[in-house]
Amino acid sequence: MKTLQEAKEEVVEEFSMYDEWLDKYEFLIDLGHRLEAFPEELKTEDRLIKGCQSRVWLDTVVDGDRLQFRADSDAIITKGIISLLIGVYSGRTAREIADDDFSFVDRLGLRENLSPTRANGLASMIETLRRTAQNLVHNGTE
Repeated sequence: MKTLQEAKEEVVEEFSMYDEWLDKYEFLIDLGHRLEAFPEELKTEDRLIKGCQSRVWLDTVVDGDRLQFRADSDAIITKGIISLLIGVYSGRTAREIADDDFSFVDRLGLRENLSPTRANGLASMIETLRRTAQNLVHNGTE
C-alpha cells in the first residue's frame, strides 16, 4: 500500500494532467462513476454528511487499526469529490487521518473552482473524515 503522502501526491499529479477545469470536472465525474456500489440499506440519516447541499453518505468500518470508508452521493460531481477523498484516506490509521492537514486539496485548487455550496460540502466532507478519525484516536480505538 502506498504511504499517505504518496497517495496524495498521486492525486495531485493526476489532477495536474488537466489544464482546463472542464477536464478536471470530467475526471471527478469519472471517479464518481468508479466508486464502489453503496448499499441502499446504508443510506441512513446517521451516515449523511451534514453541511452538503447534495446528499452524501459516508460509512466507516474499523478494520484492525485501519479505517475503511465507503460513500455515495446523489450528485455526480460531489460523488467524485468524496471518491477522491476516500481513495486517499481509506485504509489509513485513525492517527494518520487525524494528524493530516488535508492541504493536498488546496493544491488541487478545488475550493477555488467549485461553487460556494460545493466548496462548503467539500469542507464538510473533510471535517467528517477528520472528526471520525479524531474520535477514534481520542477513544483509544484507533
